[in-house]
Amino acid sequence: MQHLDPESLSLLALGEAIGDDAADHLRACAGCAAEFSGLRRAVLAAKPGPAIVALEPPGPQVWAGIHGVLGLSAAVAADPLWSATTPGSRPVAATEPPPVYGSVTPFPSRAESTGEQQEGGWRFGRIRRSGMWLAAAAATALLAGGAFWSIQQNQPAVTPLARAELTPVDQHSATGSARVVEAKDGQRTLEVQVDKNEARGYQEVWLIAPDLSRLVSLGVMTAGSGTFSVPAGLDLAEYPIVDVSDEPVDGDPAHSSVSIVRGTLAL
Repeated sequence: MQHLDPESLSLLALGEAIGDDAADHLRACAGCAAEFSGLRRAVLAAKPGPAIVALEPPGPQVWAGIHGVLGLSAAVAADPLWSATTPGSRPVAATEPPPVYGSVTPFPSRAESTGEQQEGGWRFGRIRRSGMWLAAAAATALLAGGAFWSIQQNQPAVTPLARAELTPVDQHSATGSARVVEAKDGQRTLEVQVDKNEARGYQEVWLIAPDLSRLVSLGVMTAGSGTFSVPAGLDLAEYPIVDVSDEPVDGDPAHSSVSIVRGTLAL
């Protein structure tokens, strides 16, 4: 079976008429029908006006690549466009149901197609249709580029400032990592990750001076990772040690002297 060429499928998606043979083939060939359906959704999405159709979102691997390149925190690791409620699901068009291939429209009659050729309109029609196909392809590319740009704009750009490997202290065996990043507005954030929670009470994150005489609590970490704001004006060179402690629930704000993991920031 000879399949429809890409130009013919594109013309059909644009609503152009190319003959009854194409309609018959489209009804019988699942592969060509699937390609037509995808092209048709793209054309509808590119149309101006209220008839907006949801674009098929990229898979989660695309967001994983963006997340890694931009160096984003673990707090935004989940794909913002991906719904995990139904694995492998994709949104469907809101304004047009999938085409029923038993009655594909619009297609002219064979007499109409022949008449177009006899009237000398075939060559002009192919030139005009090619232009429409290119316009639709360009519009689709612009839409895809706009969606990617929107994702980038919605995620704050950060600059890594320092990083530390966290190693176990005393009888503990947990390990982890920490890094400090700075947003465009100058706000610094400490991102901490540990591979397991060994606290008997609760985990608290600290920045400590090299001689252990001064320390600043950044907050409680309730899971295996956490993001904490670094106080403005705090000199990381004076408080380079990242410490995750095991704190009892006793109301005492001081360090318990029981550290789970610790590491020094490389500035």
